[in-house]
Amino acid sequence: MEEMREPEAGRTVENGTEADKLNNGCKSSGEPREKHSLGTVNDSESNDGTDDERSLSLTEFYPYIRCGLCNGFYIDATTITECLHTFCKSCIVKHFFYSNRCPNCSIVVHQTQPLYNIRPDRQLQDIVYKMLPNLEERERERMYAFYKERGLEVPKPVKSGKPKKDLPQSVFTIPSELDVSLVLEFVGAEEGIENYKPLERKYVRVSGEATIRHVELFIRRKMELNTGCQVDVVCGEQLLDGYQSLKEVQNSIGASAFQDGLMVLHFGLVLPSQA
Repeated sequence: MEEMREPEAGRTVENGTEADKLNNGCKSSGEPREKHSLGTVNDSESNDGTDDERSLSLTEFYPYIRCGLCNGFYIDATTITECLHTFCKSCIVKHFFYSNRCPNCSIVVHQTQPLYNIRPDRQLQDIVYKMLPNLEERERERMYAFYKERGLEVPKPVKSGKPKKDLPQSVFTIPSELDVSLVLEFVGAEEGIENYKPLERKYVRVSGEATIRHVELFIRRKMELNTGCQVDVVCGEQLLDGYQSLKEVQNSIGASAFQDGLMVLHFGLVLPSQA
């Protein structure tokens, strides 16, 4: 399982640039980055032309249109697919440089590559721009100035509309080194082992160079197992050793290790043997 690779420098600032946040270390001032004259939002308007409507203050929408990392309005709103919490793209990308957990709920987004599990939320971003009419224009001006000051080519704006069918739908592609897809099937725990969490996601994609020990550590972390519990991993009818790599298991067991193109590993929780 590989370490998280740092994105390209241009990618960190490509959407909305977030020039202020990049130059200031994403410091929050405690106030939104923009102030607007829009003070109320009409909740509804009756069809018969009467004044049956309710006005809402813009501040009531702040919890839904502001980033929890920079405290500013969303720029390139990006959502974590594991927990559906949303942040500015540049904010969450920089956060993942040093953590693989969601800043809001602390869920593990991805064991090694959290950037695989974030997606742009263009609908939410459109809502923010409609509620704050000047925000998009000002961010575009900041982006232009940011790139020009550094002698860089200004990125072209993303065109709206439906994507072509022949283009990939995902933002991130799976790297070639993650070449083994696993199915981790839990077969049970020995009597006396309690207080462990169920393995919520049994499908894992890892490098063929990863060892059974890496798989065991992954299971331990996800199920929050204590040190007094041993994890036995079996493929086919063979009990695997921790030093074996997944490629070695594949070569030694062959086609019987796979089901529908996925390597099936059965694991159980046992008490360590006492000499």
